[in-house]
Amino acid sequence: MSVDFGYVLTAMVTPFDREGRLDLAQAKRLARYLVENGSDGVVVAGTTGESPTLTKEEKIALFTAVTEEIGGRATVIAGTGSNDTAQSVELTKAAEKAGVDAIMVVAPYYNKPSQEGLYRHFRTIAESTNLPVMLYNVPGRTAVNILPATVARLAQDVPNIVAIKEASGNLDQVSELRRILPDDFAIYSGDDALTLPILALGGRGVVSVVSHLVGKRLKEMISSYYSGNVTLAAKIHRELYPLMKGMFITTNPVPVKAALNLLGINVGPPRLPLVEANQAEKEKLAELLREAGLL
Repeated sequence: MSVDFGYVLTAMVTPFDREGRLDLAQAKRLARYLVENGSDGVVVAGTTGESPTLTKEEKIALFTAVTEEIGGRATVIAGTGSNDTAQSVELTKAAEKAGVDAIMVVAPYYNKPSQEGLYRHFRTIAESTNLPVMLYNVPGRTAVNILPATVARLAQDVPNIVAIKEASGNLDQVSELRRILPDDFAIYSGDDALTLPILALGGRGVVSVVSHLVGKRLKEMISSYYSGNVTLAAKIHRELYPLMKGMFITTNPVPVKAALNLLGINVGPPRLPLVEANQAEKEKLAELLREAGLL
């Protein structure tokens, strides 16, 4: 299965109202805004979407609402992974019924499976759907690393596992992935600041946080790289780098939600156990937004 998700996929925040209730109308507006401002698609209910605090019903409502809003114009990828294989299968089937284009499945967190356990987990979920599957490797959140050999085994054995969001921060691992994976298996950076280096190693694009704010410029960086203008791509990378790092001055998605709210794109607060950015963090984010010409 060969699939083109695009270059810039935004890991979309989940809007809540001041009481912490899901705001589906704002989710639709945000998805439309992102697509109009550089995103080729969105990942809904991923880590940046605060998936651990969303109920199954809320996730399905989000999948449905976002697909209604941008389906057919942009790629909608549903975050359906968890640390419970059976529940992930159930949510994956619901996402397919909701009409999404693909699913993203994070490595199981907290229970620390072996590589064989990871293989069986991902294979079981992928075989429950006809949708293309993107794996999500983020050891800093999950306490387990999907090794390149396991990814290669999945790519060989399961036709609809077609991509990985690689957020290990390890460029050696990206090199090994590209070396042993099929050419059409897409590697997406899971870290905005490593997007350009990962492109140079054979990556496809990025599942981005900073694209909420500078999606068009990020898209220009990637397009410049692919057109052979590496000097311009590197210039844009350096320009965006402070903002990229600023999105992680505290736990994601706290900074990007604060930044969006500062820009008048009201996405509300995060849900507990995350808390809103403090005053010093907000001042730092405002400074970065001003430096980027956004505020």
